[in-house]
Parts: sequence; structure tokens; C-alpha cells
Amino acid sequence: MALHVPFSSVRAPGGMVCSADQLATQAGASILASGGNAVDAAIATNAAMAVVAPHLCGMGGDLFALVHHAEDQPPAAVNATGRAGSGVSAAALRAEGFSAMPFRHDMRTVTVPGCVDGWMALHERFATRPLADLFAPALALAEAGFPASPLLVASASQLDARARDNLAEITRQAGRPGARVRRPGVARALRAVASNGRAGFYEGEFGDGFLRLGDGTHTAGDLERRQADWVEALGVDVWGYRAWTLPPNSQGYLTLAAAWIAERLPLPADADDARWAHLLIEAAKAAGFDRPEVLHETADGATLLDPVRLGPRAAAISPAHASTRSVRTGDGDTTYLCVVDRDRMGVSLIQSNASGFGSWLAEPSTGINLHNRGLGFSLEPGHPAEIQPGRRPPHTLCPAMVTRSEGALHAVLGTMGGDAQPQIVLQLLARLLAHGQSPAVAIGSGRWALTGPTTGFDTWTGSEGPAVNVEGHAPQGWEQDLAARGHRAGRVAPWDSGFGHAHAIVVEPDGMLAGAADPRSRVGAAAGVW
Repeated sequence: MALHVPFSSVRAPGGMVCSADQLATQAGASILASGGNAVDAAIATNAAMAVVAPHLCGMGGDLFALVHHAEDQPPAAVNATGRAGSGVSAAALRAEGFSAMPFRHDMRTVTVPGCVDGWMALHERFATRPLADLFAPALALAEAGFPASPLLVASASQLDARARDNLAEITRQAGRPGARVRRPGVARALRAVASNGRAGFYEGEFGDGFLRLGDGTHTAGDLERRQADWVEALGVDVWGYRAWTLPPNSQGYLTLAAAWIAERLPLPADADDARWAHLLIEAAKAAGFDRPEVLHETADGATLLDPVRLGPRAAAISPAHASTRSVRTGDGDTTYLCVVDRDRMGVSLIQSNASGFGSWLAEPSTGINLHNRGLGFSLEPGHPAEIQPGRRPPHTLCPAMVTRSEGALHAVLGTMGGDAQPQIVLQLLARLLAHGQSPAVAIGSGRWALTGPTTGFDTWTGSEGPAVNVEGHAPQGWEQDLAARGHRAGRVAPWDSGFGHAHAIVVEPDGMLAGAADPRSRVGAAAGVW
């Protein structure tokens, strides 16, 4: 019996948008309702999120996206993740005493933001409306002001004194939920992009301030280099469908590898059974235990998904006991959104600052806060992910998409959640595909997540290996059963934001759309159009 959740899937015949803020969802839905396609709506939704959710994402962050555009072709996949600045040096960081990348307050952890280049790549290839039209809702929110969400207020309250000064535009205004927040600098940046393309951002007011702030960490040439590339999507067949994600430097291969392994395990028919959680946890651990060694920009995704590699990992999983596999020694603030239009073009898009408010630095002229995605780099000499100028770091971001055997779109889905993103998407895939659950039940059901000791980005590098957090409204007894099987398990709060803001849209057999936005985001929404 599926766990009851206190909301239902939203359904619509035409198009649908899901995001972590109802104002951003409305922005995308308005574009769909006026005849725009899914890419138009995704750009509009993400631009609005970049205004209203600086704790999750923004123009100072990175982006990945999948676009389903034809049944006889794999999804188009764009990697819009930035590269390390020309002035960075792993040796210099080690000489300063760092054994891992600095987490905050350090421009060396700020790679060139890829978001705007991602918007440009999507717009040039698939959009039908001018950027000025797509940015109009975001501009209205930035200039007239938007209500601070509860999570924005809570995130701002956790900043240290230096970060509060750096992000004064936000912290000065977002003192309570519902307080009006205006972001005129973001509005100027959006107008510059609408008028002058990427040059309006990377070579304009933002770019000038970014270079001054970095004081040699980045160069004008770093900003002139496009950060978005079209790449070949990764896909595997699972539970009668084909699941897709981005190749490395994304960790998306972990989602597909864990699903491939899980399909070969004796999953119980009831997803409330603690054995279900145990087996999926073991599948995630088997897929990801060596992530720090194998994930880097030039890793071969197909090799990482080779059945010859994964088969022994699946065979070693015990239905009764947690593995004793040695792990070398999720929070994370990101936003995921998805869109499907009336022609069943689908977009699965994820955009991120990495940790909450990113680096806790902001470009001082526009006030756009900067991500800290460079935290994914290694400082181990000779490691393939060792930070070097021009390199992209390993990335937690991993949007997903599902197609049917004939190539038609079945679902778009994804989540925020740091290292836990593949684990959350694995649970969604199992619920949607193996158990046939509705988006609302799949999204609303209690989750488990592997977690490291400190940051939400240290699951695979913590000295004791990952623990298992069980969400408060997950079936009773999960944590006791998991502990009895050998997991270090504990229960935390229900509907906890640390378990991700996941969204999904499914194309049902009769063509109707069914979707759900994650209530853990507090202000998220799914909206359909006719």
C-alpha cells in the first residue's frame, strides 16, 4: 500500500511547469499559455528563479539541461558549467595548507558562472520567443519586488557577518517571510543579456565587477570563452523505459548505474517495505562508492555504465545485510525545474549555486551572488579532477528524463540535494517506473539519503563512510530495520528540505500530463495549461 500524501498530482491536457517557487512556475506557465514552447518556458522559469531564489540558484551559478525534441533522437543535452580561472593553482592552495578546496569566501572556488551561456545555448537552438519576452516576468519581480520565501529567510539567517555584508541587498530586505525584496542589479543584468546577448553579461557590468573581485583569479579571456557545450546524453534501459541524464562532469551516471543495479535486485512490491529502502541504498552505494576517484571532466560515461563493470556490484549486494564495502575516506542548494509543452517537447533543467548562497561572495555592482561549484575539484596531486585553469569540476547536478521504447517522452524529473541528488532520483524512478506510482505519491513519500559528516558534498569522502538519514514521515520502522541490517541509520524531521526539492511531470498513456512539485520547497508549484 502506497503511503498517503496530503496532495494530488496536478493534471493538464496542454502543458505544464514545475518549479520550487510558485511565482517562477507562473512565469513559465504564462509563456506556455501564450504559445511559447517548453524551452521558452524553461528559460522564463529559470530567469524568475534567478531573481526570487538566490539561496538556490542565480546568474552567478551553473546549469545543465536535457531537451526532448524528437522521438527518433536522443535528448539534446547542454553542459553549461563553468571552468576554473586562469589564475588558480593547486600547488598554491596546498602551500597555504588546504587539503580540500576552500568552501566559502574564496574566489578560487568560484568557476566562471555558466548559467547565462546555458540560457543562450538553449535559446539559440530551440526557443521561439525573444529573450526580452522570456525575461519579462523575472524583470517585473526584480524591479517591483517579490515576497521573500520562508527558505530564503532561513538561509539568509545562517550567513556569517562577512556574507551578510556581501549579500546586503538580500539580507537587508529578507528579514521575514513575505517581506518585499527588490533586486535592481539583477534586473540590469537581465536587460543587458536581452539586449546584447552573452557579451552583455560576461563583458558588461557583471563581468567587470567579477574580474575586480577575483583580483587575478580570472581573466577577461576566461569570461570570453563560452561555458556551454552540447554533449551526448547518457541513457540506460530500466524497468521497461530508457532513462537519460548528462555525462561527466555531471554525477548523473550514478543515477543510471544505481537504477540498472536496482532493477536486478529483488525489490519488494511494496515500496513501504524497509527491504525496498535497504536494496536501493545498497544500489546507490555500489554505484557511487568510488565516485571521488572516477568522476572528472574527461571521464567516459559509457564506460562507467558498462554492465561488465556494474554486474559484479549488483551480484555482491545482500538482501539481508548492509555491505562492508570500504568507502574512501545532503545538503546542497540548487534548483530543479521541468516543463512539458503541448507538442510534448520536454525540458529537464537544473541550475545551482552549489551550497546555500554559494561562495557567500557577490559581484558588488549587480549584487549577483556567486556559486562555489569549484568545491568539486581535488587538491590531490595528479588527480584527474585536480584544479587547473580551464578545467570543469566534478558536479553534483544531474537532471533526468525518461522515454518510452518508441522514443516518446514519458517523464521529466530531478531534484536539488548535493551528493544525494542521484539517490533521490533513483527513488523517484523506482516509484514511477517499477511501481507505477503517481507523481504526487512519488514526490511526497518519505525518503532516505546517504549523507557525509559536514557539508552535504562529502558523502563519499567522510572518514566513516556515509550514514543513512530517514525522513520523518517515511514508513515507521525503516531506521530500526536498516540499523538491524548494518546501516548507520537515524530519523530526522518530516518534509525536510535536506531531502531535496524534487519535481516530476509524467505523460500518461492517454497523453494527459500529471505532475507534482515538491512541498519541501514550501513555495513550489506545479501548474498546467490547456
